[in-house]
Amino acid sequence: MLRPRPTPPSALIPTSVSLQPALTNQLADNARRVRERIAQAALRVGRDPRELRVVAVTKYVQSAVAAALWEAGEQELGENRVQELEAKAAALSAQHPGVPPPIWHLIGSLQTNKIGKALRWARWIHSVDRPALWTALEERLVELPSDARPRLLLQVNVSGEATKHGFTPDELRAFLSERGAELANDALVPAGLMTMAPLGADAAATRACFDGLAALRDEMRARGAALGAELSMGMSQDFEHALAAGATILRIGSAFFEGLA
Repeated sequence: MLRPRPTPPSALIPTSVSLQPALTNQLADNARRVRERIAQAALRVGRDPRELRVVAVTKYVQSAVAAALWEAGEQELGENRVQELEAKAAALSAQHPGVPPPIWHLIGSLQTNKIGKALRWARWIHSVDRPALWTALEERLVELPSDARPRLLLQVNVSGEATKHGFTPDELRAFLSERGAELANDALVPAGLMTMAPLGADAAATRACFDGLAALRDEMRARGAALGAELSMGMSQDFEHALAAGATILRIGSAFFEGLA
């Protein structure tokens, strides 16, 4: 078993408005297999599967498929783009009024002019990739009650790939050190760090990337930085390496949708 989940939405939604029962059943079967694989991988490296948060990434599927996966019991959904997040979240809310919505995660790049839309729906933002974005988010979040503020993760480009966003390790060290006192006295302390392994990397390079993020978190926390312990890393093709390195949040996409036409 992974971290306990609330009652699946399908148990709360009247049958007359439930979406595509056959699709929901197929996705529920996929989800069981995914979670079994994650649990087994966690146990192999001495991790407690109940401590893990799994985000089902719906960026490549239509709203109806995302809704069916949610009905199948996946409570945490992730999107790369703000406009897709807004469209899918709004559609689900309109179709199922009165039913607790998914916990939405924004895992892709965030432009400052879209912060307002992101804050309306996202409960987690994984992609705070530069000081200016942190400042812009901070200015908006202080206006919200504490229970309406999403949790923020600082994105780190551990691999150094030019095509990837994020703080370099040295930039992160500087950011947390320079703003250490300010962050420590601020309710908006970063919840942790996020990274992505190099595209097409072999097992050794992937593991090195994930180990690097965990080491960076541990280093900064040991130095007294205001930084949470979360590590968002690992996707369908490399989550085993992420678990071995200490991931607390997995971002799983394609594995949930195997076999769909």
